[in-house]
Amino acid sequence: VGNSQVLTCPLKGNITLLRWTITPKAGGLCTLVYRADKNETHRTTCSDNINLTFRAGEPPALEIRQVGIAQEGNYSCEVASTEGNFHTRYHLTVLVPPRLSLSCDEQGSPVCEAAAGKPQAQLSWVPEGSSTAEEKCHDNGTVTVLSKFTACSTNVTNVTTCMVSHPAGNWSQTIAC
Repeated sequence: VGNSQVLTCPLKGNITLLRWTITPKAGGLCTLVYRADKNETHRTTCSDNINLTFRAGEPPALEIRQVGIAQEGNYSCEVASTEGNFHTRYHLTVLVPPRLSLSCDEQGSPVCEAAAGKPQAQLSWVPEGSSTAEEKCHDNGTVTVLSKFTACSTNVTNVTTCMVSHPAGNWSQTIAC
């Protein structure tokens, strides 16, 4: 999320017609059609951050600036050229890194929260101990995971580290409660 993504259409010969069809997981169909004979592009119900790009020596591309969850879905490119017709499909999955916070509750136990990640984050503790985890699903497809640490013995140090694993990265924070 927040990055730019470029999807390309393979092409041989000179382009005559190019069509991108975008089917997002949520929302309506978007199409971008380029006609080379008129050098014009038509778009229907596409967000402003999705555009066709043409660069010398490179295949035509679809550029998505500031990717958001709304852009997740299927992308299909069809090209008609002097060498034939070409078709490419993509499935765009958007990762949202969670926001990490670590605090101490009223009983002095560490509480770790990985908020609004997509997919949900995996939480673990150092040193190992027992923990309880709760998940809250949000309407936009993100998930918040809340984990509370409980030491198994009283001679465990009061310095605890919450480790967060996620496809967008790994993070950790340490706290003394």
